[in-house]
Amino acid sequence: MNRTVRQAELFDQLVETFLSDGFGTLTIDALAARLRCSKSTLYALAGTRDELVRAVVVHFFRRATERVEAGLAEAVDPRARLVAYLEGVAAQLKPASAAFFDDVAASPAAREIYERNTAAAARRVEQLVAEGVASGAFRPVHVGFVGDLISAAMVRIQQRRVAAATGLDDSAAYAELAALVVDGLAPRP
Repeated sequence: MNRTVRQAELFDQLVETFLSDGFGTLTIDALAARLRCSKSTLYALAGTRDELVRAVVVHFFRRATERVEAGLAEAVDPRARLVAYLEGVAAQLKPASAAFFDDVAASPAAREIYERNTAAAARRVEQLVAEGVASGAFRPVHVGFVGDLISAAMVRIQQRRVAAATGLDDSAAYAELAALVVDGLAPRP
């Protein structure tokens, strides 16, 4: 979708607002006042409040994915690539408040976006593990099994189960997952 410069700025401001405060209780009136724009300006971005929430969450995850992939492109060896990816995910999720994640979990449309992105991230991690095993940088493992375990952990993070069980926010959980996976895949002496 081609957006005007102003629309792109509004999406970025909406992402910042959603990440810091959540979106469950925000109305179009409140958003328009906060962003100093008209309601019709917001309705030009999406036809309904729910569509706007979905569009903002998509915008956030699309931008986060682009940034994670850019960081991954700079890493050369398989270990550094896996670390760059998982730590990149953690960095992109760091600005998100608990209110944001709680609202995502409570919103069917937003939850579906997060689930889809989590599944794509799990596939990407499995691909990175496969590359590392094939190159000899990681010890020989059953890549499908490792991918399934990582996917399960990522889903638990996304569903807020890790936060409930450990108190870790999503960003911190991804950082812990990165350390565990990378250390676990290290070649054995």
